[in-house]
Amino acid sequence: MTGIRFWSFADMKQSVKQKTTRDAILDATDRLLARSGYKKMTIDDLATEVGIGKGSVYLHFDSKEEIALSHIDRIVERLKSRLIEICESQGTPEFRLRKMIIERVLNRFDSVQHYSQSLNELLASLRPRLLERRQSYFAEEAAIFARVLDEGKKSGVFAVKDSKASAGAVLDATNALLPYSLSAYELGERDELERKTANVADLILNGIKKR
Repeated sequence: MTGIRFWSFADMKQSVKQKTTRDAILDATDRLLARSGYKKMTIDDLATEVGIGKGSVYLHFDSKEEIALSHIDRIVERLKSRLIEICESQGTPEFRLRKMIIERVLNRFDSVQHYSQSLNELLASLRPRLLERRQSYFAEEAAIFARVLDEGKKSGVFAVKDSKASAGAVLDATNALLPYSLSAYELGERDELERKTANVADLILNGIKKR
């Protein structure tokens, strides 16, 4: 048979090793962003932090910028997993949607608050390529929100005409509360951010609930 490749134990072991090294580099990135910021972080620093050679870093990433962007990608992937978990959990569509809205904001906050003082620097350095990625991030998140909105529509809880469009509106309503849009100072305290997000979530729910 042609075109089929059977994985050996050695292949799987190497794949796991590469994934582990890649994750270790991203973990080190998180620590160095907190410690010294994006501009001061170097590939040499990352290699030393992980305990590998500089060349090994380049086997996984082309540049420091790509590492930082992949670090943000991983934050979003973990958020999406959490949103799916809530979407598929028990509870009314209203309960789950409110929980998802709050999770969307606080999850990102928790992921970057430990280096909030260097957050502005990071976002400014990555802004052109990050803006390109954000469209993909938001589209994928909107698809998850649309699932629970569609469920609520079918069960007669939500008065929405287009679940996909409504999901986009939910994201638009909370984007201003994300770290991408706020300075380190404006991020403020977690409790205050949670209160603001809960207020926005309640406004959204009041607007889409069937009377």
